[in-house]
Amino acid sequence: MTVLKSIGGLGAAGALGGVLAAALVVPAVGGAGLTAKSVATTFVDLPPAPREEPLSQLTRLLDKNGKPFAQFYRVNRTTVSLAKIAPVMRQAIVAIEDARFYEHGGMDVKGTMRALLANTQAGGIKQGGSSLTQQLVKNILVESAQSDVERESARAPSLGRKISELRLALAMEEKYRKDEILERYLNIAYFGAGAYGVEAAARRFFSTTAARLTLTQAATLAGAVRSPYANDPSLGKKQQARLRDRRDTVLDRMQSLGTITPQAAAAAKKAKLGIMLHPEPGGCEQSDFPFYCLYVQRELLTNPAFGASQAERQRRMARGGLTIRTSLDPIAQKAADRAIRSHVRPQDTEVAAEAMIEPGTGRIRAMAASKRFGRNPGDKNNGPNTTFNLPADVTHGGGMGFQAGSTFKVFTLATALQQGWRFGQGFMTPGRLVPDSGYRDCRGNAVNDRSAEVFNASGEGAGGPHSLETGTWKSVNIFYMMLERKVGLCNVVETARKLGIGRADGTALREVPTFTLGVNEMDPVTVSAAFAAFGARGRYCKPMAIVEITGRDGGRTHVPPSCDQVLDRRVADAVNYVLRGVFSKGTMTGQSIGRPSAGKTGTNNGYTSAWFAGYTPDMAAAVSVGDIRGSYRYPLRDVVIGSEYYGSVQGASLPGPIWVDSMESALRFTRDSGFVGPDMSRFGGGYTPGLKEQELAEKARALRAREGRPARLRGDGGRRTLKLDGGRRTHKVHKKRPHRR
Repeated sequence: MTVLKSIGGLGAAGALGGVLAAALVVPAVGGAGLTAKSVATTFVDLPPAPREEPLSQLTRLLDKNGKPFAQFYRVNRTTVSLAKIAPVMRQAIVAIEDARFYEHGGMDVKGTMRALLANTQAGGIKQGGSSLTQQLVKNILVESAQSDVERESARAPSLGRKISELRLALAMEEKYRKDEILERYLNIAYFGAGAYGVEAAARRFFSTTAARLTLTQAATLAGAVRSPYANDPSLGKKQQARLRDRRDTVLDRMQSLGTITPQAAAAAKKAKLGIMLHPEPGGCEQSDFPFYCLYVQRELLTNPAFGASQAERQRRMARGGLTIRTSLDPIAQKAADRAIRSHVRPQDTEVAAEAMIEPGTGRIRAMAASKRFGRNPGDKNNGPNTTFNLPADVTHGGGMGFQAGSTFKVFTLATALQQGWRFGQGFMTPGRLVPDSGYRDCRGNAVNDRSAEVFNASGEGAGGPHSLETGTWKSVNIFYMMLERKVGLCNVVETARKLGIGRADGTALREVPTFTLGVNEMDPVTVSAAFAAFGARGRYCKPMAIVEITGRDGGRTHVPPSCDQVLDRRVADAVNYVLRGVFSKGTMTGQSIGRPSAGKTGTNNGYTSAWFAGYTPDMAAAVSVGDIRGSYRYPLRDVVIGSEYYGSVQGASLPGPIWVDSMESALRFTRDSGFVGPDMSRFGGGYTPGLKEQELAEKARALRAREGRPARLRGDGGRRTLKLDGGRRTHKVHKKRPHRR
């Protein structure tokens, strides 16, 4: 049927038909100055078909194995081809909305007249006056509206809007075949219960697909389109009763048109409504892995790789229809979640966060936090939930981060080894240091601080000789402050920058003497990526969560790792050699994941936060702990976290065990790759005056102590436990140890 034939039908009906057709929309048409001649002219000189923006659809996130774990959308829609929509669904929608659809050219004069008479006799809307094509045009205009004003204009009950819509419908009929129009209509229409398009409606209403809809189900969905809000089955029994009446109306209409037999109609009408509402979670809050989901979402909105401008990235996100394969490893993710939950409760104000990253690729394997993602009841600031992406930086939805503490000593260590320092090389250290000279930032400015005093172990200890190894294993503050001055503060900062270090809040790094002691606030993703570079023998890779994007057209875009060799491989091997000793001779002695690993504890001055960052060649992870209310106002002293009491939280007392538990579980199916040993011809042979003598003296003192008094009961690793019955809390009381960063 052509447009001219539709116009001819209008002429055959006469001017009265045209007036009555318009009166269906706006009764007071006589005053509008509409004549048969002007109507004919209006419908011959047609505009182009309306511009169709891509329909908004679901975006789905998949883990590395291809299993969905999150989805987000502006509207819940999945477009499908007409071939994937059951024939009975097509028949049902045509029967109730536009029975002469395949006969007219976009404007059904006879159908409009019949609808007017039927509605007048019924005293309400029983049949529609707009053709399917007209309804499609209206939906397109609403969907593509850029503002509320445009959206309201597309819905306005005015004669001018109706005439414009009709002209565009005729233009659509000239552009597309009937089946193409029907396919577009079934994908754009709103069916209620948050479902846009027939595929989403089939899933939402009946937990099935559009291709598998039965006669009863198809009639139900066709009946929902006219008044999707009044007939929304998710709202209650009253709405479901109205929807059943509409279903039966559709079945009667299909029978009267000969589409189905009277027997089929009767059987379908006897059937129950059969609603099986299928939840369609939307947004990261409803994902099993919300922090990872949020990271991906923010990456899509902020990374220029996914759109040249912020506006373009937002439009792409709103349109959706993407399938995003991520690097999330469900084994690692669940391991991190379990480890954190076993040590820290959601209701604790102290929060733990962890990120796991694969060395050599930068692929983020897990992101976990002790709090649940979402708003707290009553929008309170404190509670079991948070809207901050605790493992990430501000760009990816995180907060301000926590000071990284002595984890930053590794950058000074790497700088020293790069400059030719050797194992065993060191110097004598005092028990107190004032950084009043020798420190310059990367602009060449002196940044000495005569008012600062640095001590070892919270003021305990009188100094002594230390080498690269002992200074690292014992995490000696003054040794590292002096080493930083010897190798150059700016050189240490540049090493950190090469390894991706940047503040969690996005501001410039603080280039101050205590840089090596970790005064900059960091996030676990950034720290984990930096340590992963050591596991990859000096190859730093930017953290990445998105591996592949499949567009709505089926086209796939692979996202490769972004890596650079920022450290000499042999320097990285030497760093690994020293940091492996942290587990056997240093602050993590007695804790192990059952395979060679390296890492560094981090405890901040005043116990404001605590960290552990460690790695193997196969996985790196960083764990932070601090009080979400403010680390300076609420330090980690005399606190109960989980079921344990801590006199003070240190890197090895809480972040370390979380790291051990999570890494051991995450790597249980991964073969150990093993570290490459250091080049001893380059790094061996160092000497520290007085160090050997001190070590011999310490061994002698330890031997005398063992011989002179009874052996101490080991108990719980040097801790004592108070167990209270009768429902009271069980505490583990940690003995205070020297303050180790």
